[in-house]
Amino acid sequence: MQEKTNSVAAASAAVGLNIHKGKSRILRYNTACTNPITIDGEDLEDVKTFTYLGSIIDEQGGSDADVKARIGKTRSAYLQLRNIWNSKQLSTNTKVRILNTNVKTVLLYGGRNLENYESNHPENTGVY
Repeated sequence: MQEKTNSVAAASAAVGLNIHKGKSRILRYNTACTNPITIDGEDLEDVKTFTYLGSIIDEQGGSDADVKARIGKTRSAYLQLRNIWNSKQLSTNTKVRILNTNVKTVLLYGGRNLENYESNHPENTGVY
């Protein structure tokens, strides 16, 4: 892994790009190697999970953490609007419109990995 890191650093430097050592992290997947990875003599931080483009990536390589986080975001969006759901002043039509614009969008975002999660967990009949 160190050789590949050195190769990427050299190729990047050759075209004028710098690797930001403070933002770079190492996530080890399916490896027993624990040797520190360095760039220009600085050790890069080892992490167990990180978020990349909105998706949680972990050392198991699965989507469990990502799906759980997305479901949690949906639940949070729904619960933050509790006063609206309990309001007697708003019509059902208005509440449905709020549900569609504020909760369903987060839910659909979270469902992106749901199919992958279920295919990797056949023992589960559904995620609630």
